[in-house]
Amino acid sequence: MNRVRVATFLFGALFVVVPLLVEAHHSGVMFDSTKEITVEGTVKEFQYTNPHSWLLVDVTNKDGSVTTWGFEAEGPTTLMQRRIRPSDFPFGTKVTITGNPMKDGRPGATWIKAVRADGKAFYPRGQAPQQ
Repeated sequence: MNRVRVATFLFGALFVVVPLLVEAHHSGVMFDSTKEITVEGTVKEFQYTNPHSWLLVDVTNKDGSVTTWGFEAEGPTTLMQRRIRPSDFPFGTKVTITGNPMKDGRPGATWIKAVRADGKAFYPRGQAPQQ
């Protein structure tokens, strides 16, 4: 009887703890959701990978130096559902991109919106906001 209770408790605990760990892994705690930044640059690389994709953008600073910014998005399945493909952002594509910056000041952000030079906009987190 005691073994059954222990096994039941452990099995139940797994259903509570595992989802919390998974949610923590996908946490956006490193990003400041109260702020937005927008940068202009050229695509260095589009890492279309699981569990998160990254759009790397080279941004030229005022002094002429270049900083690579990383913009985190969902994985390929979600991006495909939102009609965002690797071919949309080949190397050298000019882009203006907006995101929630990293809290520690590193050149990275969540990807909210990207607009190519041809005017086409991409929203990896969902549809364009209603105005």
